[in-house]
Amino acid sequence: MGGVLARDLVEISRDPSCLSDGGFWAVSTTYEGEFRAFKFASITDAPFSAVTTSAEISGKWESSVSESEYLSYVEKIRTEIANGGVYQVNACRKLSIKSSSTLDLAFINILKSNPAPFASYMRFEELEIASASPELFLTRDGDRIKTSPIKGTKRSMTEKFGSKDRAENVMIVDLMRNDLGQICIPGSIAVPDLLRDENHPGLSHLVSDVTGTLRPEITWTEIFKALLPAGSISGAPKSAAKRIISELEPTPRSTYCGVLGWVHGDRAVLSVAIRTFWREGEFINFGTGAGITWSSNAQSEWDETQLKAERLISIVGGEL
Repeated sequence: MGGVLARDLVEISRDPSCLSDGGFWAVSTTYEGEFRAFKFASITDAPFSAVTTSAEISGKWESSVSESEYLSYVEKIRTEIANGGVYQVNACRKLSIKSSSTLDLAFINILKSNPAPFASYMRFEELEIASASPELFLTRDGDRIKTSPIKGTKRSMTEKFGSKDRAENVMIVDLMRNDLGQICIPGSIAVPDLLRDENHPGLSHLVSDVTGTLRPEITWTEIFKALLPAGSISGAPKSAAKRIISELEPTPRSTYCGVLGWVHGDRAVLSVAIRTFWREGEFINFGTGAGITWSSNAQSEWDETQLKAERLISIVGGEL
């Protein structure tokens, strides 16, 4: 991730308290809350190189829900919003393809053609992830932390974000301020950058920064408990959004919409695992989604999920 290459695995843990030992840990969580951490002894700055010789992914990607089913999902969320139980829900679907290919070649192609700020690759036995995430879940430097939620997507910098995008972003900023308030010193939370238009390969996003100062003696266990899952990929209020997602999405999100990155003592860079490929058994998966508000148009939201998937699928292989 970001030129940091970790090798020589020495320990594996499923308990966030392991991060307090001051070592370098690669971290991957699932949306559903499974925590996985891998401690490495050798940390260097080095370019990524493939560990295997693998063919490009080929075949047809299958969606966990059809277009009509996704449109119905959006309308059910809008009904929940009309009933007053929730304001925003991130509605996702999973694309899958049966393939024996590893993801290291896919990651090399991502680095060349879609150089995302939090591009990451992780491989350990059956776990393999290749991410082109543009979204920061958390950076930590001592007691200072920052999160940068994305809400709002368009095709290019020449287009303009609509009122729906701006309102949705502000909604999630408020949610993240509340989440940080559980672990930060009162009065320390700030929004130094609100509604920034940020350009990425093939897409442009609306991004905001929320910062804070951690309470003394705060633990990584407390940090993850307060912040997971990320507000931008769940919704607001988070509890209501999580209920709707669990009821209406037919498959677990798994690695998609979890967290991916590294922790080294009181320093960390962790991304939201969107624009991410991961392997489960014989299948390679990719997640895509859109934020739903009362003003959402179901067809437009489906089109946004297609837009987010098209570019990366075209890079790694297969037909959408």
